[in-house]
Amino acid sequence: MTSVPERVYERVDDHLTDLEAAHDSSVVLAVARGSHAWGAASPESDYDVGFVYVPDDLRQYAHLESPSETIVDSRNDVELQGWDVRTFARLLAESNDGAIDLLRSPIRYRTAYDPAALATYVERSYNPMDLYHAWRGIATNNYRKYVSHHLVRSDDELFPIVEADADGYVVGLDDGTTTIDRDDERFAETRTEPTVKRNLTICRAAMSARYLKATGERGEHDLPAIAFDRFLDKQAPAVFEAERIDRARDLLGRKRRGEGAASIDDAVGPAFARPLREIDPAIHARDGPDPGRLDEFVDDLIDAVR
Repeated sequence: MTSVPERVYERVDDHLTDLEAAHDSSVVLAVARGSHAWGAASPESDYDVGFVYVPDDLRQYAHLESPSETIVDSRNDVELQGWDVRTFARLLAESNDGAIDLLRSPIRYRTAYDPAALATYVERSYNPMDLYHAWRGIATNNYRKYVSHHLVRSDDELFPIVEADADGYVVGLDDGTTTIDRDDERFAETRTEPTVKRNLTICRAAMSARYLKATGERGEHDLPAIAFDRFLDKQAPAVFEAERIDRARDLLGRKRRGEGAASIDDAVGPAFARPLREIDPAIHARDGPDPGRLDEFVDDLIDAVR
């Protein structure tokens, strides 16, 4: 797991203090997001910070103009994204991957509220089906946007490009090929950026979705470790072949060495990058976190800064 220099803690704390003053809010929890949180940072990586804040005047929630649900700010190599406490609770109720990962982050910049009990509850009660589709969406959308060379129709149907010229495209179909005019507004061409970083993002999301599904079918829905190297060492061998794990380790190592922007070929593959859209709700769906229990945690979050 990558560490964060003390100077970064101080810089993040200063930024958060400025944001509190600017938005009349109090930050109750702030953690590392992205590559530092899951152990893929290089010396050149920015510091992504996720945080939860509480408006100083809670009466704003009853006003016609409610408080902002998000705060986004960028300062030098620090990128900050915050959710207000109500939005954070709603995302947890929806088993949102980003909200769950905020609770699980091993690097904490501020902890007016200790998230251990909330994290334990959410990890026990999340809806696996929602989380599966969140990871599936990250993998498929990033693969389509950055790696695969396709035409995307307005209904999101994909057509692999076989040939392209100034007039149009020859695309593959199940039963052969067809030609699409370049001026056909129903179609958009994907712009490929098959870098190490993009491939690693797709790989991690696809493996997380597939692992959750496979372990769920065995009756346990084991949550992948947030530290990707630990996942590859301890959990992935139960589901994936050694070649797939080695390919992921190679991407992780290259990202850590500062090669994230290096252009490479498709290291994931179209079939693996697109986990199944349909999975059995009888196996993978459950109610998710109880709203009443989450409200109790919201009260604790508010009390921590009031």
